[in-house]
Amino acid sequence: MNGTRTLATAARILRQLSHDPRSIALMLVAPSLLVGLFAWLFSEQDGVFDSYGPPILALFPFIIMFLITSITTLRERRSGTLERLMTTPLGKADFIVGYALAFGLMATLQAVVTVSFAVWVCGLDTEGPVWQLGLVAVTDAVLGMALGLLASAFARTEFQAVQFMPLIVFPQILLGGLFMPREDMPDVLYAISNVLPLSYAIDAINAVTAGDEGWDVYGPLLVVAAFLLGSLILASLTLRRRTP
Repeated sequence: MNGTRTLATAARILRQLSHDPRSIALMLVAPSLLVGLFAWLFSEQDGVFDSYGPPILALFPFIIMFLITSITTLRERRSGTLERLMTTPLGKADFIVGYALAFGLMATLQAVVTVSFAVWVCGLDTEGPVWQLGLVAVTDAVLGMALGLLASAFARTEFQAVQFMPLIVFPQILLGGLFMPREDMPDVLYAISNVLPLSYAIDAINAVTAGDEGWDVYGPLLVVAAFLLGSLILASLTLRRRTP
């Protein structure tokens, strides 16, 4: 992997995004609107938004970054852009890491905007510091980006990329601990939840909400980071130059 080529790839992606205001709006504005809608929905029920709002902060950025990244990467392959790039000294690792840097930056901005909106506009109240809430949200958004890169390697069309959501995203939502504590699940489902990265992101954000510190927060985050790194490595190994 070459640092110059990697940074050049990241810069190219960011320039493309700058000419696509709809994608920027989807990444930066849509999660806040969804959080705001959720807060409004339960505005008459004390404590509901404070209980379920933090996991929602882990959920919406994850989903949106998964969609944006998988579809954008697939479009590059279908249009022949990736095949042309691969005739240059650019390697697969350069491409994947460049994409990860560009979309990782957008994921960070998205998480900062969403957490700020949830805390200072919607009135989300947590026992832990806001910066830890933001850290978990950023990590989870970047995880969605990494899984989106991986999913794009196995899809042939944008529609197929969206179809990966029921396979990759929805089980993590159901088993991640959003609707019920994972410890209360049947043994088989609890075992499955232990190998899903979103479970640990929700564990970390619940720990911040409860005011926990140390390993209770950073332990799950390290697990999420390991899944993130593994997804990027697999994405670079399975990346194809073009869609058959």
